[in-house]
Formats: sequence, C-alpha cells, structure tokens
Amino acid sequence: MLRVGCGGVFASAVDVATLLLLVEALRLPVALAAFLAATAGAVAGFLVNKFWAFRDHRPLHLAQVSGFAVVALGSALGTAAFVQLLSVGLGVPYLLAKALGAVALFVCWSYPVQSRLVFRTAHP
Repeated sequence: MLRVGCGGVFASAVDVATLLLLVEALRLPVALAAFLAATAGAVAGFLVNKFWAFRDHRPLHLAQVSGFAVVALGSALGTAAFVQLLSVGLGVPYLLAKALGAVALFVCWSYPVQSRLVFRTAHP
C-alpha cells in the first residue's frame, strides 16, 4: 500500500498541475477541470502502479486496462462531484476540495478496487 501511496503522490502532482492549468490559465469550470485533471492523473497513476507499485511487468492487456479505466472513471467522477459540492456548493477552495476528495476516494474506492481486481495477479 505504501508504494501505491507514493505512486499516488506522483499521479496527484500530475493531477493538481493539470487542474491549476485548466482552472487558472484556461478558465474551465472547476468540476470539468477536476474531471479532466483526474483523468490525466489516472493515466500517470496506472503506469506507476503497474510497473512500480505492483511490479507488474507483463504486457498490457485489455482486461487490466479496462478494469483500471473503470476505477479511473469512478475516481474522476467522484472527484468532480467532491469539487462541485465542496467548492461550488459550500465555498471551500477548490484545491482543498480536490485534496479531500482524493483522500476519500483513494481509501474507499481506488486502492481497494485496484488491489483486488486490476492488479491482483501481480501481487508478490
């Protein structure tokens, strides 16, 4: 779980940098920007999780990529919902809303599903 968490820090850096670019430079609505940024972070996260965290060096296969896509889509939608509710609805700064949503989704959704379904055969 520690490696997945470290990989998540990298993926989060990609995510947050993308979010800042989309909101501050391109002026996209925060929920849309959060969804797109989470998707960019998910791609980075998949690569880090596959090859480093779960040490899965098998060739990419459709079932694994599809499973991860489901996890990433759920995470991106959940992130957009958290940001919309907390930032737009309650006035919480969007980066704080993003961070709170990311932690909740990691613990309750992405790590459990990835470890049990997406990368389960790669566990040592």
